[in-house]
Amino acid sequence: MAELAKHGNWTNLSSTDRKGRYLHWDELRHRAPPGALSLEAWWGTFKLARAGARRLPLTDTLGRPFIYNLPDEPALRGIHEIDSRTHGAVSMDGQLRSSGARDRYIVMSLMEEAITSSQLEGAATTRKVAQQMLRTKRKPRNTHERMIANNYRAMEWVREHVDEPITPELVLELHHHLTVGTLERNDESGRLRRPDEKIFVKSDSGEILHDPPPSETLPERLEAMCAFANDPGTQGAFVPPIVRAILVHFWLAYDHPFVDGNGRTARALFYWSALRSGYWLLEFITISRVIKRAPAKYGRAFLHTETDDNDATYFIIHQLEVIQRAIDDLRRYIERSLDEQRTFDGLLRATNRFNHRQVALLRHALAHSGREYTIREHQSYHAVVYQTARTDLLGLEAEGLLTSLKRGKTLHFLPAEDLEAVLRRRVDS
Repeated sequence: MAELAKHGNWTNLSSTDRKGRYLHWDELRHRAPPGALSLEAWWGTFKLARAGARRLPLTDTLGRPFIYNLPDEPALRGIHEIDSRTHGAVSMDGQLRSSGARDRYIVMSLMEEAITSSQLEGAATTRKVAQQMLRTKRKPRNTHERMIANNYRAMEWVREHVDEPITPELVLELHHHLTVGTLERNDESGRLRRPDEKIFVKSDSGEILHDPPPSETLPERLEAMCAFANDPGTQGAFVPPIVRAILVHFWLAYDHPFVDGNGRTARALFYWSALRSGYWLLEFITISRVIKRAPAKYGRAFLHTETDDNDATYFIIHQLEVIQRAIDDLRRYIERSLDEQRTFDGLLRATNRFNHRQVALLRHALAHSGREYTIREHQSYHAVVYQTARTDLLGLEAEGLLTSLKRGKTLHFLPAEDLEAVLRRRVDS
C-alpha cells in the first residue's frame, strides 16, 4: 500500500493491463511492471481494482464464494460482439434461416460438436469415420464411436428441451444420453457419484489439479446450479445471458458430479442455456472444435480461477473468446459454401430439374471425389423421409450423375466419372 501511495497509483486503477488483458499472477510475474513499481505492487493494483467483483451462489469446498468481474476489455466488448453477431447477424441470417440450408448447417454443427467434444474426452476415432457413422446411422463399433453417437443424441436432446427449465432430473437424463454404454460400469450412467467413488482432475503427469466437492454435497449443489441456470437474476443482480451460460458450464465442471462424462455434460448444458436465452446462432457453432485446438488454455482457465480467490473471470473471458472464434469459423464456412454455391449455380441456372437436396449432394460430390452416398445418409442429412431420399438419389442416377452398386444389403451411390462434364451436358441439353 505504501509503495502504491508513494508512486501515485491510487487513481485510474484497472483490472486489466494496458492491452486489456486480465492477467493471472503466473502471467504477470513474467512481465516488466510500469514505472518504478515492484511486481508485487503492480499485482496489488490489479487486486484492488478487482475487489468489487460480483459474488456467485457457487462456493468452493470450504464455503468460499466464486466471484467474477466484467472489465470493458475484453469481457464487455466480447459480450457486445457476441450479442450483435448472434442477434443481428444479417449477413448470415438469410443463409441460415432458409429451410434447406438451415437443416444442413444444423446437422453439420451437431455432428462436429459431437465428434470434437468426444475427442476432447479421449475418443480415438477419425472425423471422417465418425461423420460416416452418424450420416449413415450405422451402429457404433466400439466405445469411442459410442461416445460420439451418444454426444450427437445428447445435442439433439438439448434442442428438444431448450424451452424447458433445467432440473436435476433432466441433468441426470442428459448425462445418461452422453455416457450410456461407455463407462466401466453401466450403473454409473445417469446418476451422481457416490462416497466410495472419489475422483480427482489430474494433469498428464499425474499431478492433482482439482479436488471436486464431496459426493454428499452434490444433490444440494446440483439444485443450486439449476436454480442459477433458470434465473436471469442472481441474488438481485442481473447476469448477462451468455455469461450465465458460461458459468453453468463452469459450475458443472467444477462440481464434477459424475464418475465420468463431466466435460461433455458441462458443454452440452452451455448450449442449453445459451439457446434458451435466444442465442439462435449458437445452434450452428461448435465450441469444442475451438477448444480442441488449444486444450491447455481450456484447462488453464479453470486452474487460474481456482488459484486466484475463486475468480471465474478467467474462465468467462476464455469462453467469450472461444465463442467468437467459433462464430468466425461459421462465417468462413458459410462464405466458402456461398462461393462454391455461386460457381455451381452457374451450371444450374438454365434448368429447374434438381431440387435443393439434389443440388447439395451434387455440390458435395464435386468437392469430394470418390465419395459414396447412401439413402439413409441422404435422409439423415436433410431430415426427410426414406422415400423422399430414395427418390432424390434414383433421380440423379437416372440423369447419369450417379451410379449405384450394392455393398451387402445397402445400395451405395457413386458420382459419375468426370461429374462436372456430365453435369454441364445435362444442363445444356
